[in-house]
Amino acid sequence: MFPIRDENPHFLTPVVTWGIIGLNVLAWLTVQKLGSEAGLAHSLCDLGLIPGELLQLAAPGTSVPLTPHFTCVVDANPDRLTLFTHMFLHGGWFHLLGNMWFLWIFGNNVEDSMGHARFALFYLLCGLAAAGLQLAANPTSPIPMVGASGAIGGVMGGYVMLYPRARVHLLLWLGFYVTTVAVPAAFMLFYWLALQLIGGATGLGAEGGGVAFWAHVGGFVAGMLLVLVFRNPELVARHPFHGWRAPGARARPPGGFR
Repeated sequence: MFPIRDENPHFLTPVVTWGIIGLNVLAWLTVQKLGSEAGLAHSLCDLGLIPGELLQLAAPGTSVPLTPHFTCVVDANPDRLTLFTHMFLHGGWFHLLGNMWFLWIFGNNVEDSMGHARFALFYLLCGLAAAGLQLAANPTSPIPMVGASGAIGGVMGGYVMLYPRARVHLLLWLGFYVTTVAVPAAFMLFYWLALQLIGGATGLGAEGGGVAFWAHVGGFVAGMLLVLVFRNPELVARHPFHGWRAPGARARPPGGFR
C-alpha cells in the first residue's frame, strides 16, 4: 500500500515542510552528487550517523566497504553533528522520493496544527529520538545510517494523534490488479508502524546494512508524544477531522448500552 493523498485540508502555507523537502533535495544534488558513487560514499561516510563511531563502541580503523571503490573507516573522534546531518541525506533516488512524498502528504497538516517554528523543532526532535532508538538497538554498528525516515515517522505519529479519522487514499497492488482504496489515517499509519516493529524484531542481531526499522519506530512514538505538547488547540480545531471522535458524537452512557 502506498499513500497518494489525504482528504485533510490545510490552512497555513506549509513553508517549513517545503523547506525541509528543499533541503533534502539540495543535499542530494550538491552533497551527494545525484547519487554518484563517489558523492554517495563520501556523504555517507562523512555526514552519515555511524552508531559504533558516535558511541565509540566500534574499534577505530574498522572499515566498511560501501562500494567496490570506496570504504568507510570508523574515526576515533566522532562528529556529533551527524545526529542532524544524517536526516537530510539518502541512499538512493527511491529512498529520497519516497520519503519526500510521505513528508508532503502528512507534514502539511501537522505543520498546520502547531505553526511553523514549532513544527521545525518538532521535526528535529523526532529525528533525534529516531536516531536514539536506532543507536540503542545497534550500538556497535560501523555502518552509516542516513535518511529522513525517522523524522518523517515522527510526523506520521503526530498525524495519527491529531487526525486519526482523516481518510487517506492508497494505491493498492493485488498481483496484476492495481486499484485505490480510502482508509482512515489510523488504519494506514498503525499498519505502517506494525510493519516497522515486525521488521525491527526480525532483524535484531543481524549484521550488515538495511532498513533502520527501529529509527522509524522511535520517530513515530516520539511524534505521538511530542505532538501533545507542540500542537496548538486553536489551530487543530479548524480541521474537520481532528480527534478520535467526530464533533457532536455522543459518548457511551455509563452503566449500559443503548
